[in-house]
Amino acid sequence: MAAKVKLTTGNEKHVVYKKSTKKGEGKVGDIMVNHPTKDKGTYDTISLTRTAKAKTVAQGVKAEKDWHKKNPVIPKGSHMMPDGTIMKDSLHKMKTGGSTAAWTRKEGKNPAGGLNAKGVASYRKENPGSKLKMAVTTKPSKLDPDSKDAKRRKSFCARMSGVDGPMKDEKGRPTRKALALRKWNC
Repeated sequence: MAAKVKLTTGNEKHVVYKKSTKKGEGKVGDIMVNHPTKDKGTYDTISLTRTAKAKTVAQGVKAEKDWHKKNPVIPKGSHMMPDGTIMKDSLHKMKTGGSTAAWTRKEGKNPAGGLNAKGVASYRKENPGSKLKMAVTTKPSKLDPDSKDAKRRKSFCARMSGVDGPMKDEKGRPTRKALALRKWNC
């Protein structure tokens, strides 16, 4: 194997080499690993002869790969699963039945169609800048045709009526689409 080997493992670049000068850490002849990064830290240059008993550059490369397999770099906002895979914290909460937003669950939905106040609030929290409002449930005959609410209702009805999907499910019950259209008086 070459006197100097460049490799990437554990999302980091490494250079494994045999030390030939007295300058710096380690003794002449030691197998060293260098982490050539911009931020110089405590573990920039390590003697693999001392830490992993490596006697050749090939043994040093193997030791470095093995170490990174046992000690993977875990990105911020993630964690290690029991099977060794790395998973984002937010995905893990959802897969294990943790706290998902109320608007995606039954408690945030109105049985009569659309979202309830809790569902709207959770949607706004999860989507900052959102202007989601409660449904316009006033009968069209009671609304002024030029009012904002009348225009919102008309726009919603036009968009939602064009959505593909049945109005009833297999058991003959109204779908969420049908309930929403009914709630908005479409």
